[in-house]
Amino acid sequence: MNSVQCKMARAALGWGTRDIARKSGVSPDTIARLERGEQLKSSTIDAIRRAFEAGGVEFIPENGGGPGVRLSSLSGGN
Repeated sequence: MNSVQCKMARAALGWGTRDIARKSGVSPDTIARLERGEQLKSSTIDAIRRAFEAGGVEFIPENGGGPGVRLSSLSGGN
């Protein structure tokens, strides 16, 4: 997960930085650092990614068009 995917995932779910911070167990400042493109520990990024996935986000790998996100078909968006 990169900074753009984090922003896209939050937008798709309608979550603010405090929402994803609370759900992933990190601080809102950590979310802001990720979205600025700063390096974080892989365990921190994994925790954030798991929270997004639990909310119904699927991460799309780079496939020629760049990495992205989408809501899973089972997700109601929240």
